[in-house]
Amino acid sequence: MRHSGIRVPAATAAIPAVAGSIALLLSAPIAASAAEPQRDARPAVVPQLRLGAVTAAPRPTAVDVPDTYTVQLGDTVFGISVRYGLRTADVLAINGLTSSSIITPGQVLRLKGTAPAAQAAPAAPVAAGGTYTVQKGDTLSSIAKRNGVTVQALFAANNLSWSSIIYPGQKVSIPGAGGAAAPAAPAAPAAPSAPVAASGVYTVQKGDTLSSIAKRNGVTVQALFAANKLGWSSIIYPGQKLAIPGIVPAAATAPAPAAPPAQEPVPALSGEQIGNAQLIIRIGRELGVPDRGIAIALGAAMQESWLRNLDWGDRDSLGLFQQRPSAGWGTEAQVMDASYATRAFYLGVNDANGPVTRGLLDIPGWQSLTFTQAAQAVQISAYPDRYARWENAATTWLATYG
Repeated sequence: MRHSGIRVPAATAAIPAVAGSIALLLSAPIAASAAEPQRDARPAVVPQLRLGAVTAAPRPTAVDVPDTYTVQLGDTVFGISVRYGLRTADVLAINGLTSSSIITPGQVLRLKGTAPAAQAAPAAPVAAGGTYTVQKGDTLSSIAKRNGVTVQALFAANNLSWSSIIYPGQKVSIPGAGGAAAPAAPAAPAAPSAPVAASGVYTVQKGDTLSSIAKRNGVTVQALFAANKLGWSSIIYPGQKLAIPGIVPAAATAPAPAAPPAQEPVPALSGEQIGNAQLIIRIGRELGVPDRGIAIALGAAMQESWLRNLDWGDRDSLGLFQQRPSAGWGTEAQVMDASYATRAFYLGVNDANGPVTRGLLDIPGWQSLTFTQAAQAVQISAYPDRYARWENAATTWLATYG
């Protein structure tokens, strides 16, 4: 339709068409895909999340794995394994390690190979005679388990306890394990069948404990302690002589020595030595000590100090008899007093709580002991056999200066 000659602009004429289009859009159902205007005909690039990139890092480029690796400061088995693309468990196994093992700088680890095979246990750990020889690394519980017995039975068969110490080469009896053939000659000599000497003195053997000695000789541990002035903390050593209470000496059955101990020639004494010998003799007479006891004192002093009142010795040993203040013999000043030291040798040292050290007269049956046994019972020397060589000389000095 024409309007009185007025021309409508094209843009204005398009308004009703646009409006109609909007009306159609509003009346149609709203679609989510049409709600966003299309700004670009190219598809949008949306980052894709790959699970593989999260759960496992890509394996690095191939690394040459050396046969061995020397541990550096700060290294861990896990870190070394990752560095060479290896499994930590494999590296541990190859080197015989566990997750709790500690590695140290300079230690060499193998990175190639297989885990070492576990060393097989000996096929027949028990000897024919029912005796097991202790191996390096053995424990009492492992020996009991390996041989199918309880630890308590093993203890009872060997006079042992949880505090006992075993060592490689030691023979351990396995209860209930009999054998047809006699065992091969043992590395160490067997304990004597009669462990108590006729004089009532027992010589400590390798592997002995105070409780095993008491049980073997039919006495209580307390009685053994009392007879030897010992306690639970006391240390015994092979060759040491222990008095067994209640044993009556039987000289007729005592084994005769193979040969008498070699005697030193009687040396001429200096003035200082003569004075000390006369002091030992005089105090012995005052105390009523028999001549043999005085001779033992003279021999002990000769062995320990050459009959000189030394102000030095092994560790804190001092004086005529090299008595140690740390072992209860007295103060340094006391043991350096020759008269005090001599009386201590004969009588021991006591305090308000009872005996601290034993003197010769405290040793049960000392008169029946050999010269060296009696001296050693007082002195507790690491070289007990050295007293015997002075027996002849001491007897001569007693006759000369007494």
